[in-house]
Amino acid sequence: MTPASSPAPSTNPLDAVLVVDDESPILEMFEGALSPYFQVVTASSVKEAETALRKRAFRVVVADHLMPGGNGLSFLVHLREEYPDTARVLVTGYMKPEMLLRAVNEAAVFRYLVKPVALKELISVVRDAAKSVGAA
Repeated sequence: MTPASSPAPSTNPLDAVLVVDDESPILEMFEGALSPYFQVVTASSVKEAETALRKRAFRVVVADHLMPGGNGLSFLVHLREEYPDTARVLVTGYMKPEMLLRAVNEAAVFRYLVKPVALKELISVVRDAAKSVGAA
């Protein structure tokens, strides 16, 4: 039973969020924070994320920047080309001005978050990103 203080997870298949990060504790923390509001799918690599994207639609993708086996920013650039109606959020611990410029210009990120990410901020950003591509 869902507590009255937390909204039930959405049953709309478009109200799904994909979280991509190579660090399990971060995936678990982000999933826990977002799951009261969205259907959350996690991927620990760009390859896993690409597989998830072939299986279903996502309203928002939250991706870490630096991961072994794949760059989150490059992944978001590709995501913009293949899935233009999906909002993109970049998470990084290493924000440099040139990376910010590329994130905005090439990946058209909705927002970027700098680690450590406050969970309230994550929830707010992802909800706003979902609204930017349709009602959540």
